[in-house]
Amino acid sequence: MQDEVLRRIHAREWAPGDLIPNEADLAIEFGCARSTVNRALRSLAESGLLDRKRKVGTRVAAQPVAKATLDIAVIRHEVEEHGAKYGYQLIARDIAIPPLSVSGAMKTKADDKLLHVRALHLADDEAYAIEDRWINIRVVPDAEAEMFQSVSANEWLMKHAPYTHGEIAFSAAQASTGDAEIMGVAENSALFAIDRLTWDSAASVTKVRLLFTPGYQLRTGL
Repeated sequence: MQDEVLRRIHAREWAPGDLIPNEADLAIEFGCARSTVNRALRSLAESGLLDRKRKVGTRVAAQPVAKATLDIAVIRHEVEEHGAKYGYQLIARDIAIPPLSVSGAMKTKADDKLLHVRALHLADDEAYAIEDRWINIRVVPDAEAEMFQSVSANEWLMKHAPYTHGEIAFSAAQASTGDAEIMGVAENSALFAIDRLTWDSAASVTKVRLLFTPGYQLRTGL
């Protein structure tokens, strides 16, 4: 049923802005339960192809939104998929009270201690990315016993800390004196920054900033 709806949209049998038949009529036409129709239309609305409004009906989106799918990557896998040799170096690990900007974003108390991990990821023995991460050890208590000497927090958390949802932002950043020295680039070099915050329901799991060396490209599918 969903495939046929897609066909009609792409074939312009239902043109952008058109009001499509209601769920009851579509259920009769396709010989299926109304709940099946509802699920199919809801899925297409979530993908941006349909615009559904209560008491108004469902229209083909006038300007369909293309949505990108972005997976949280294990950096080791990303490096190896590029055909490079992966390397990892722990820079620092401690349990500390974070800056207010971090505790505020993670919705922890101002005096709550979190686990702070900084590490360098390498590709063919060259700097690839700096990982600067805060972990909520109230939500992920096992992280307190992990030294992160041989495995990155990025990879460890993907295996041990489930999350329900998250927020992500992309930006350009200038390399600070310290980061430039670690990465082997000129101070104030343009870096690609990814800031990510993940949650387990209402509790924050981790907040991380990843800084990638100049020339890094992020690719995803539409």
